[in-house]
Amino acid sequence: MNKVSNVFLIMMVALHCVAQENKTDFEKSVDLESLFKKEILGQNIVGAAAGYSINGQTIWQTTGGFADRENKKPFQKETKVRMASIAKSMTAIALMQLVEKGLIDLDLPIQTYLSDYPRHPTTQITVRHLLSHTSGIKGYKNGKEAETKINYPTLSEAVKIFIDRELLFEPGSAYSYTSYGYTLLGLIIEKVSGLTFEKYMQEHIFDVAEMSNTGVDVYGVEEEHSSKLYNRRKPRKVKPGKENNLSNRVPGGGFYTTIEDMLKFGNAVIDNVFIKKESLDLMRKRHSINTETRYGLGWFLYSPEPNEGKIIGHSGGQTGCSSQMSIYPEKQIVSVVLANTSRTEVIGFTVELLKIATSQ
Repeated sequence: MNKVSNVFLIMMVALHCVAQENKTDFEKSVDLESLFKKEILGQNIVGAAAGYSINGQTIWQTTGGFADRENKKPFQKETKVRMASIAKSMTAIALMQLVEKGLIDLDLPIQTYLSDYPRHPTTQITVRHLLSHTSGIKGYKNGKEAETKINYPTLSEAVKIFIDRELLFEPGSAYSYTSYGYTLLGLIIEKVSGLTFEKYMQEHIFDVAEMSNTGVDVYGVEEEHSSKLYNRRKPRKVKPGKENNLSNRVPGGGFYTTIEDMLKFGNAVIDNVFIKKESLDLMRKRHSINTETRYGLGWFLYSPEPNEGKIIGHSGGQTGCSSQMSIYPEKQIVSVVLANTSRTEVIGFTVELLKIATSQ
């Protein structure tokens, strides 16, 4: 079973448990701090934060372990850590803001906005294809490309990595997850808005949600309160990770954040602070094709058919990061886990938080 299928299965089991759970017994039986230590820190995760909110109010939040193990610096709520692919949901919302303004059409060829991008011999890639991972654009060529130290000063330069590569399939005919599609979306946001991607996200996402500790991860720059990077090679073997340069994937996985900022983002999504409810509803519909993976526009869809988008969210994994955000809009619930250790599993704990929140 692949990772995405495993995530989906965990979510389905959790929702079944919520439906069957006796509220009083459930709440009495859960010791979240002990569960956090067992399920998160117990994986040899060096440092992590977790929390959930209901109706915009943080009900429970905790941190544990180290932001810097070697110097015994504790992981705290102010600790900044990579979010990895959760960035895709933020970029997708930024894109939908421009759709609402009539500046972008989801179904026009991307050459409408990027005139120099090569045309496919038959079907043209659209913005919808990019958002839903159905463009056919390949992912990283190899591990070296994923762990690159090369700096790309602009998104235009980053796009040159893959601009001339063959597509995996005819656009719109299948699904293949790729951060490079989101690099293109970031470039489209720049062309349409007239702002750099970083400035657009700062003004229209981070500032709007009062996310004062979220921004672009710049190679070689250590932010105040930032965590070190760790990589788990084996269950009992965790080493400091070698910093890689995220400038080739900023819109798809190049931000740092904190637990409090992630909860703010989730609540802003629920409250339609960024985009209209109708736009979010569109993002919560399945657009992936011929695959067991349920993906909308910038969100994984975690509920069973026919209500696949009832619970949405995104996972993230890269050097120095394992992350998960889950949102249940109708119940006004957000749950988040951020860890500074790669190759670990955090989805199960967000499921526990959803179960608890749904029972309240």
